[in-house]
Parts: sequence; structure tokens; C-alpha cells
Amino acid sequence: MDRAQNIRTLAVSVGIHAMDLSTILKPEAVKVVSAISSKKRLFHDLGDIAESCYNLSASKLVDALQDREALGPTGVGGGVALPHARLDNIEDVLGVFVKLEKPIDFSSVDRQPVDLVFALFAPQDSGVSHLKALALVSRTLREPSICAKLRANADASTLHAILTSSQNSQAA
Repeated sequence: MDRAQNIRTLAVSVGIHAMDLSTILKPEAVKVVSAISSKKRLFHDLGDIAESCYNLSASKLVDALQDREALGPTGVGGGVALPHARLDNIEDVLGVFVKLEKPIDFSSVDRQPVDLVFALFAPQDSGVSHLKALALVSRTLREPSICAKLRANADASTLHAILTSSQNSQAA
């Protein structure tokens, strides 16, 4: 069983129901990025996007992502990565989605390069809400038709619409 399946199984076992992606992901937190060559550079870009969208410290976000990634890679397979971190001084789970024009190595479970990245930032004590968000994002990005639509589009507003409308057709 892979990491994404483990997250979904745990979410179901504790009775977690669907969460709304549009409450986690602002439209301006969705980007198409062309000049990323490494996971480290990606984390810096994720931090910069989150700083501009959510008024958070980019350096703290980058450090938190790197610390979490040191525990094990968050590339879940199929060209998808779900980097995530818990932080002090935030109140809600927040997301950033990046589509990479050129896939990068992410030490994913299937050893495939990653081009779809959904980063989550959660309060240090978020517990269930962090798990709900991870399960929702995992379930959404595990759907081949959604990933195909994301890969076929280069407009950030279209990507946001695909991500936030996809759950209307998904079972919780």
C-alpha cells in the first residue's frame, strides 16, 4: 500500500468526510512554473507563492518543507507530489498548487519525475484538519482524468477550476 492509500485508509477509519478544496486553495496560489530544476528550488518557489498569497514567512515555509521532506519523500507517484508541513502562527490549512512545465526528480515512490505539486501548510496543532486536507488532495490527484486535465492546461485560473470543481464529481 502506498503513502496516498495509507492516508485515505486512515482518513476513512477515523470517519473523516469531504473537505472543500476551495477553502484551502486560493486562485492566486495556483501557478504554472517553467524554471524549476530541483526540489530545493521548488520549495523556495512554493514558499514565495505562499508568502504572497497568505502573508506567511517564505523562509519558515521552506525550512518546514525541507524538514518534513527529510523524514521521507512526499512524491506519491504518477508525477504527483504532496509536500506538507505544520507551522506555528497559522490558523487554517492552506494550499499552493504548482504545475511544472518540466518534471523534476522528487524521489517518488514510483521513481517517476513530478510535474504536479500540491503543497499543504497546516497549523502545528491541526490534527484532523491536516489529515482531512491531505486525504482530499490525495484523492483528487489520484484520479487519472483530473491529472490529465491539469497536464493539458497551462492557465492558472483553469487549473484552479479543475481542482476545485473536481470534488463535485468525487465521492467522499
